[in-house]
Amino acid sequence: MPDSNFVKKGAELTLKIESLAFGGRGLARYNDFVIFVNKAIPGQTVNTVVYRKKQGYAEARVLKVLEESSSAVQAPCMHFGVCGGCKTQNLAYDEQLNQKAHQVEEIFRRMGKYPEFKLDDVVPAEDVYHYRNKMEFTFSPNRWMLTDEKEDISNSVALGLHIPGRFDKILNITECFIQPEIGNRVLNTAQKICEAHSELVPYNPKAHTGFLRHLMLRFGIRTQQLMVNIVTAYEDMDKLSPLVDGLLDDIPEITSLVNNVNTRKADSAFGEYEILFYGQPTIKEKIGNLNIDISANSFFQTNTIQGEKLYEQIVKAAGLSGDEVIYDLYCGIGSISLYLAPHAKAVYGFEIIRSALEDAEKNAEKNSISNVWFFKANLNTYFKKGQLPKRLPKPNIVIVDPPRAGLHPHLAHYLPKLKADRIIYVSCNPATQARDSRILTENGYSIHRSVMVDMFPHTPHIEMVLLFEK
Repeated sequence: MPDSNFVKKGAELTLKIESLAFGGRGLARYNDFVIFVNKAIPGQTVNTVVYRKKQGYAEARVLKVLEESSSAVQAPCMHFGVCGGCKTQNLAYDEQLNQKAHQVEEIFRRMGKYPEFKLDDVVPAEDVYHYRNKMEFTFSPNRWMLTDEKEDISNSVALGLHIPGRFDKILNITECFIQPEIGNRVLNTAQKICEAHSELVPYNPKAHTGFLRHLMLRFGIRTQQLMVNIVTAYEDMDKLSPLVDGLLDDIPEITSLVNNVNTRKADSAFGEYEILFYGQPTIKEKIGNLNIDISANSFFQTNTIQGEKLYEQIVKAAGLSGDEVIYDLYCGIGSISLYLAPHAKAVYGFEIIRSALEDAEKNAEKNSISNVWFFKANLNTYFKKGQLPKRLPKPNIVIVDPPRAGLHPHLAHYLPKLKADRIIYVSCNPATQARDSRILTENGYSIHRSVMVDMFPHTPHIEMVLLFEK
């Protein structure tokens, strides 16, 4: 057993960071006792203080870097280290990939009980900065004040990102390196307009007062189109007009400007209804040969270029000859279904969100794809009775791309009963994917190919594609 007697809350320890744990924290050991260190990277020797101890591990923060890592680089972003969006801008990109691959393999060996698990391929990002096609910023009356900021700066208006662990404090962002550069122009223009107009009051999530809630930007990476979505707590077109007019005057590249109205207390950028101020209610994007219309609330892969590489990995795993029937579970707006359809006999997509299905059907029509059909289905219970609707043919291939929570137990245990030749499991959470993979393995399937696609450089997020065969 590791000796944890000297690891107590408040203890100062000198630690050598061995690796990155899943989630992006540095992992070190003290007398074989595991300690997770915030904002530390592999190869560093750091002086730390323990702020939390639990059974089996402790958590610490860095007081001083005593010896720098050979993989350390200069982070370009002025907000790095305070903003929680990026965690590893100070770590060389090739080492980021190594660490993510190591995390995945450890998760599958330990949690999935695959002792020999090893990735078959790692697909790096083509662009490590300015790659996100969607960014969501928050308005707040509670600006997080930095120690070196001028005393005359008001803390009553902020537009930016949440301070890690604080739902009520927003770091004012002036430049974000993971969104396209035009997004920073929109951000700075919106900040100046709000500072000049006292009626544009940020929403207070504690008191549930105020007007402006979120500024959400969507970028057509391949089409250069730009949507601005202003989320407000109630409808007031007159009050919003200075922000709308100012943005359209200063940023002529805007092709669509909408207002989502969210009157609920829940802090969400999804409105109960939408008002179109300028342009069309969607922007256009291209992925592979597909032309996709994306609305403010559509789900779409957040990295267009890497999304295309992810889909190519799915095509490779599917090994299509043109005669296959495919089920695409959690199909969203149908981008995977539509990407595969030209190479298959038929594709059936299943999704619970009605607006996503409507987008999927429109995108099928837009691309003249006639061999796809979409169904509204709660996949937690849809297959619970153990039989499919009689009108549907049995699948040769099943694709699942669930949310971070993974497959519902009912669906995980039912999938093998579909008797598909191949199951392709796409996941943004290798921990729940490893858990579900064990269920598939215990029911007659084995992993034949495993690929990690890096969708989000400088963040701990990981995207995986697993191919299962009988």
